[in-house]
Amino acid sequence: MAIDDPLTITRHPGIAPGTSILTLVGPVTLSNLFDLQARLRDGFAPVVQLLDLSGVPYMDSAGMGAIINFHVSCQNKRIRLIVCGVSPRVMELFRMTRVDSVLSFFPSVEAAEAAL
Repeated sequence: MAIDDPLTITRHPGIAPGTSILTLVGPVTLSNLFDLQARLRDGFAPVVQLLDLSGVPYMDSAGMGAIINFHVSCQNKRIRLIVCGVSPRVMELFRMTRVDSVLSFFPSVEAAEAAL
């Protein structure tokens, strides 16, 4: 998967009531930032939002900013955001920026749903 590949974004309900899963597949970069931001704004789960990044091989600083803004929006609406399936490369970006200390992470959507 190349850095300029398209990003696909799907949303579907989770197992637990009030839970939504937002799945991203492809690189999260400046080139697809506006589509991502629009999809992040187009609906929130009432209780828990799972952000599945298992299909994201690469994220740049613009993508990281969009995730942080989404986290803040969730907090303002009293929605819990859980980030799932982060690759080692993307997790390193979360660590370098110290965002890993702010967000909740699970190794997979299944693990996050089991913990709810």
